Order: sequence, then structure tokens, then C-alpha cells
Amino acid sequence: MNLQNNNSVKDFLIDEVLRDFTNNSKDPELLEKISVLRNEKTSEPLIFVGAGTCGLGAGAAKTLKSVRKYIEDQDIKARVIETGCIGLCAVEPIMDVQLPGFNRIMFQNVTEDKVNEVLDAVFQLEVPEEFVLGQSDYTDAKKWDGVRFLREHPFFAPQKRLVLKNCGIIDPVNIDEYIARGGYKSYIKAINVHSPAGVCDIIEKSGLRGRGGGGFPTGLKWKFANKEESDQKYLICNADEGDPGAFMDRAVIEGDPHRLIEGMAIGAYAIGATRAYIYIRAEYPLAIERLEIAIEQAKEYGLVGENIFETGVDFDIKIKKGAGAFVCGEETALMHSIEGKRGMPRPRPPFPTTTGLFGKPSVINNVETFANVSDILLNGAEWFASTGTEKSKGTKVFALSGKIALTGLVEIPMGTTVREIIFDIAGGILNNRKFKAVQIGGPSGGCITEENLDIQVDYDSLINVGAMMGSGGLVVMDEETCMVDVAKFFMGFIQRESCGKCIPCREGTKRLLEILESMTSKPDAANTEALDRFKGVMQIEKLSQVIKDTSLCGLGQTAPNPVLSTYKWFRDEYEAHLYDRHCPAGVCQNLKVYKIDVDKCTGCTVCIKKCPVDAIIGSRKSPHFIVEDKCIGCGACYEACKFDAIEVV
Repeated sequence: MNLQNNNSVKDFLIDEVLRDFTNNSKDPELLEKISVLRNEKTSEPLIFVGAGTCGLGAGAAKTLKSVRKYIEDQDIKARVIETGCIGLCAVEPIMDVQLPGFNRIMFQNVTEDKVNEVLDAVFQLEVPEEFVLGQSDYTDAKKWDGVRFLREHPFFAPQKRLVLKNCGIIDPVNIDEYIARGGYKSYIKAINVHSPAGVCDIIEKSGLRGRGGGGFPTGLKWKFANKEESDQKYLICNADEGDPGAFMDRAVIEGDPHRLIEGMAIGAYAIGATRAYIYIRAEYPLAIERLEIAIEQAKEYGLVGENIFETGVDFDIKIKKGAGAFVCGEETALMHSIEGKRGMPRPRPPFPTTTGLFGKPSVINNVETFANVSDILLNGAEWFASTGTEKSKGTKVFALSGKIALTGLVEIPMGTTVREIIFDIAGGILNNRKFKAVQIGGPSGGCITEENLDIQVDYDSLINVGAMMGSGGLVVMDEETCMVDVAKFFMGFIQRESCGKCIPCREGTKRLLEILESMTSKPDAANTEALDRFKGVMQIEKLSQVIKDTSLCGLGQTAPNPVLSTYKWFRDEYEAHLYDRHCPAGVCQNLKVYKIDVDKCTGCTVCIKKCPVDAIIGSRKSPHFIVEDKCIGCGACYEACKFDAIEVV
């Protein structure tokens, strides 16, 4: 159903969205239409499949194909709707079914071979308990007996979903459904009721801080740009999302692209910009596709273009695909990339709000920041500020990955403890192993250890323990993780992604990586490598501080954080690698020492045949021996031995 059937979109938006039509409207016909558009009421079965990138990776495309085949074979008149990710990636593919008059019921792990079983049961009004995840709680619909509400699920119960409230629920490329859920209400209200400066005031009073890492007050940044006099200003959304383990922005765009567009439209109006760019990595094809569709829909409905609803407001938005350079997460490097130049940072000041894209005043925020804006305008600054801590307001979206039971996307109020996120929401450590650390903030962040698990998630508290909020990647590690190896992984990433413009970052990160590589490599007794690596470790803190103090941009200044953080909290592991040439977690391959137990060895010669470097000697039916200086620690002999005669020491 299209809103234009009986009302022009202009009339609907201006006349209806400026009042709370969901509660106060006395027009039964309009309420009925809104309820249908929201998929809260339906005259035909609706089947929803989570078709975000994570769902598709788990087989959702095959699930969709099986669903369509099922309704065709059974001659059922039903509508199949693709949604984004609801956040619980660990149980994808997720399929929801809504029968006329019933609540929407959600099912997990519905692979292609399970579709018929689940749908057969639902259409017979039975609940296949093996797959059930939860049900919605529409007030006028019939509830499924014995099925908890989705909001009561342990993964969702502690969350407060503002940014993610539509993800996995709505059809992301249906602008009517977005509008029926209050979408674009804030934008129309802003350009009809508030002045640009007034919008900036509301955002500033709300306490919204940039969700891209630095946490700069959003309203204050907008005010700086608003006060600049220029014939052209630009608004930019950083959707590049280069941190390993981060997928928040991708999920928001795939699941609710109109929310981003509306937030950017409000931001552009607030600073006086008429042109906007979404800088998004080309590796996000589905997010780009849905953004393109949403932008075209917004243009068709008159929400993007010239003289919007005859208010004199112009707003144009374009997508710029990035090439996946991590450094382009830095705002000045990102602007250079949009301009067609090499993505390299420049010194500041002048700041982008004064001299930014194409030399004009510009504002850059990330996806999550813009996704908060519409609700703040709709509900007020005080409403948003009522959630969170004194200096960190609202909610924060985190991408949970690593050694946890439930991976996925969560949105929690600021002030929630790290322990609550890992053990209450994510279900604790996988396979009941012991928690070791959590890397927060990506390559620029740091580790939080067991002794700091009860720290609150807010900008200041995390910095106090050597970590940072970052964009929201949260990688959990257990007892089988080597922290020196973790530091080496992040330093290798940073070193590869350094733009090379300034010497401290270009050369300093390379030296740090060399130190870590020497610690995790088998030393050569024939030269002075042992002394060199000892000297290197002694210089880790000094070298890191030089990089932090002298690098040109924020990425270089935070580059040593993974090393400093792991060195601070896990110095015993560094010492074990340095002095004992031993990896306590057994991860560093080159430090593994393999020995043959002569009492168990039968002399079968299988290990000799498997060794790629001829490091094993011995004759048939006699005990074999490993030449330690030649062994590369590949473990091929260990895996091949059928008599458990080879052990790792």
C-alpha cells in the first residue's frame, strides 16, 4: 500500500507527522492504513527473512529460495519480505512469520532444509520449539501460547534499541513503512518549526557525542559550521568502517537506510549545507545497493531535492565509494579521497568546519551519530540525555565478536558495564573457557582485563584504563589467546594501512612490528638476534610514546595503543616470550618446541615423511629424534603421529 493512494505524501508528512498520529489521531482510516504499513496488521501471511550480509553469509539466500518454493508448491498467497540484521548474528538465518490476526513469531537457524518443517508447523498453528526465538507484542494481535516476547530474550532484554529499533523488523527499501513508523517526521518538523541554529542547540543540549571514536560533541561541531559564512557547505557521513571486527555501520545501513538519510538531512539543514556525501567502502555492496534505492525513493517523495515542500530548503546527497583504506577513516584523509586525491591526512587547524571539503566549511560524522538525530528531534534533548552517564549520553552500538557464545550487534545504554555486555548479553565465553581480555576500539583501542570488567562503558572511563570507545568493535579473547600475538596482529594491520606521510607513524609502527615479530619468532643462536630483541623490548614504551606525541593524525597518535595496553596488562606474557622463548597460550607457532618420547616412538617413519624441512632423523623401528635447530614448528609431525609419541613443550 502506498501513502499516495489517498493522501499526497506532502499532505501526509506536513499535516500528520507533526502530531503524534499513533496515539492522538482520531482518523480510524488513517490509523488502519498506518497499522497495515507497519505490518502490524495483515490480510495475508507475511514471511520475513533476515537478508543482511551476516544472514546471507549464513545461508539466508538459500532460505529465501526455499521459502518462495514452499509457498508456490503449497499454493499459498503470502508475501516474502527481506529485512536487515536484527543483531543476533550467531543464530542466522532468521525467519519470521506473521499470520493474519497473530503476532509475528521469529525462528532461528532456519537453513534451507528446515524451511518446510517450520512453515508446516506454523501454518497448522503449531510452534516448532527447536527453532523458536520469540514473538512480537502487537497489542491487538493474538499471542502464541508458551512463546516469550522477543524483548524478553536474554540477548535483547538488557538492550535499549534506539539506533537499531527498525533493523531486522522493517523492509529497508520500503519508504512507506519507514514513514508509517514516524520516519521523516523529525526532518519535516525541523525545516518547518526550527531554525538551523535551533536544531544545533537541541543536538548540543542532548549531549550527543560523535560515535566514530573521538567523542567530540556533535551539536558543538554543527554550531562551528553553522556560524561560518560560505556560498557552499558540505555534510559528510563516514561509513568507511575500517576497524577489524566492526560491522555496526554496515548493519544500520542495510537494515534502516532511511534513518541515515533523515539524520543527514537534518544535519545539513542545521549547518546550512545543501550537498552531502556518504563515504562508504566498496566492500559493502548490499549496503550501497539499499542506500541507492532509499535515496531514489526519498527523491521521488520530495524529501531530497530542491525547495523541499516549498520551504526553500535544498538537499542533495551522493554516494562516494572508498577503496578500503583504513587511513580514510581520518576526516581530512576522507575529504581528500572524495576530492579525488590520495587519502592522506593534513595538519589541523584549520579544522574541517572552517576549511573542509573543496576548501568549504564541512562537517563529518559517522553513521551511528546521524542515526541518533531523528529521535532526538522527535522526542527532545532531555529525553536523549536521560539515558547514559553524566558525560556520555544515549546508547552505544557494539559489534560483538571473538570467543563468546553469542556474536552479533547490540545497543546498550551508556554506563552499562563490560561484564554485563559479555556475560549477560553475549552469553559468556565460548565453551566455558576463562575470560582473558576484550579489545575495544579496534586497532586504535586497547584491552580491558578481568580486573576491569566492571568498568562502565563511557568515553572517559575507558580512556582511564588505556582503552577507548572507538567506533564500537568489541573482540573478546579467552585463555587460549596470546596477547603478544594480538598486539602483533593489530600492529601489522596499522603498519600496512599507514599512509606513510609522516615518519613517526610510517617508520615507528614498522619498528614496533619488527620487535613483536622477533619476540614470536624462533631465535637464531648463531647471531646477535637475542640481544637485539631484548634491546627492542626495552624500547617499546619509549618508541610508542614518540609515535603518540609526534604523529600527524589521530590514527598515528593512537597506533601504539594495542601494544601499550597488552604490555601493561600482560607483561608476564611478554617476558615469557622474551626470556623463556615460550608462548604460554601455545599460539605462536615459531616458539613451539616439539620433542619425541622415545619410549612411545615405534619408528614407523611417518613423521619423517611428513616433515617439510627434514628436521627428523632416525631409522625404521628405532626411536626418532627432532633436530630443534631445523624444526620450523609447523606441527605436521604432531598431527601425523598415531602413537602420541610427539609432544609440545
